[in-house]
Amino acid sequence: KMAFELPDLPYAHDALSNFGMSKETLEYHHDLHHKAYVDNGNKLLAGSEHEDKKLEDIVRDTYQPQALVQSGLFNNASQHWNHIQFWEMMGPKSVGMPSELENKIVSDFGSVQDFKDKFCASGVGQFGSGWCWLVQDKSGTLSVTKTENGVNPICHNQTALLGCDVWEHSYYIDFRNKRPNYLTNFLEKLVNWENVASRML
Repeated sequence: KMAFELPDLPYAHDALSNFGMSKETLEYHHDLHHKAYVDNGNKLLAGSEHEDKKLEDIVRDTYQPQALVQSGLFNNASQHWNHIQFWEMMGPKSVGMPSELENKIVSDFGSVQDFKDKFCASGVGQFGSGWCWLVQDKSGTLSVTKTENGVNPICHNQTALLGCDVWEHSYYIDFRNKRPNYLTNFLEKLVNWENVASRML
């Protein structure tokens, strides 16, 4: 049986504190919020038809596109997946954007700045809780999307290259209600662009 497990952060809790994400935020966000998705997800997974499936398949199989409210298992499984990616998409070492990613962004958005503007606008424009994403579709084309609550690109048959959590718990300790500042800081100081590039099809 495949239980959900909380992964360790890929860096120390205070590793991002000079880049706008405090130790306190990561202690709350990883150790409490992410852990709650794992614990609650495991309770819902136990004894269900999904307990032998991979995490991605659980997300895919429990997503209901027409539903006004998603199931508890979907919400916890998808948020578990989202957060695993989120921790890996950030890092304390500032690295430039690898050329293959930069070239693709320029070809699909016009410029890196145009992409960043779209990404921020998408995150700011997500009403309530959710995520904004840089995704690649099956044809290879990049686009910026946003999703509500725990919904993610797997639900739409897209590959997630970059995601930013715009639930308030992700930024309220460090940025209070200034979501635009959090998003700009995320793109300028927190993203591990090598990780983003490694996800390309």
